[in-house]
Amino acid sequence: MDSILPVIQTDLTNGSQHKTYKVGVRRGTRQVLIGNIKVGGGAPISVQTMTKTKTDDVNATVAQIKIAAEAGVDIVRVTVNDKEAAEAMKEIVRQSPVPIVADIHFNHIFALQSIEAGVAKVRINPGNIGSKDRIRQVLTAAKEKNIPIRIGVNSGSLEEDILNKYGYPTAEALFESAMRHVEICDEFNFRDVIISVKSTDVRLMIEAYRLVAERTDIPLHLGVTEAGLTRVGTIKSAIGIGTLLAEGIGDTIRVSLTDDPIKEVEVGKEILRSLSLASRNVELIACPTCGRLEIDLFGIMNELEKRLEGVKKPVKIAVLGCIVNGPGEASDADIGIAAGKGVGILYRKGVVIKRLKESEIVDCIVEEVAKFQPEN
Repeated sequence: MDSILPVIQTDLTNGSQHKTYKVGVRRGTRQVLIGNIKVGGGAPISVQTMTKTKTDDVNATVAQIKIAAEAGVDIVRVTVNDKEAAEAMKEIVRQSPVPIVADIHFNHIFALQSIEAGVAKVRINPGNIGSKDRIRQVLTAAKEKNIPIRIGVNSGSLEEDILNKYGYPTAEALFESAMRHVEICDEFNFRDVIISVKSTDVRLMIEAYRLVAERTDIPLHLGVTEAGLTRVGTIKSAIGIGTLLAEGIGDTIRVSLTDDPIKEVEVGKEILRSLSLASRNVELIACPTCGRLEIDLFGIMNELEKRLEGVKKPVKIAVLGCIVNGPGEASDADIGIAAGKGVGILYRKGVVIKRLKESEIVDCIVEEVAKFQPEN
């Protein structure tokens, strides 16, 4: 596991300081297992999503899980919000190709039923399920099955006494709420926990996670809650999750979008790839275009995106539409095209291969991808 290399940064607006971490150096944490997925302790960062079907519709829920799995998800969370949903969990778990997390609020019976059904993790806050006997039942059952619990704190649902203490949601308030639930787990000698401290406010979310990272060794589930529709939600998630990951903070992520779970998975994977925290499949690079453009770059890129959609090779493809930056960018890719005035020059790992007509560019790139062999 990488060593921790903290860097002290000062907030110039108020003089406060916090620890962050050098890019590429992961924060050290304890490790938990979610099914066959390791989280924390230097394990690869996993990507999660959540089903958006009615849980008691087993066929629809399993179908959505399988589609997300094909898109590359590692873990899927399913809401268990009523009796029918709890009864459906056993069959959902049986048919799922990836570990299933039961998302539960307040009802300890649903937690117990989900654990018995074979879920790989439970998302529940121990302090919200009532008496100590109920807490003991859930933690004991989880411990017997080696199932971790995610303590999920949200700025929109903080405890009343904590809100009264701080006046409004703050990073310290989120941290205090999370640690209240951790202390309950500690009281019962339960240590397989993961923490999330989410908010719709990206800056608040970042600061809260930094506090938990600085003061504990507990693995962290990163996310911006209720991030919104795809365009805005993607931006907020990329900034919030990406900032923390760049500082070495975070062990599993979920992008929350008002969209299909596949979109959440795609954005989550791309955040990891952009920080070299996950291997790429096909990466398409193109210039933003300007008045120097002399080919139909939009049409070429749209066609390439369609024809290479199912390709899993880690290949970098660059198509540039002018002679200014084109040769340099194209030669830096695995497969590159520098084009102008209806023609293109094909580069293979920086070496000029041949001259093409504009109409031949797409077919040529597809052929080159088919022949491409990644380096070991």
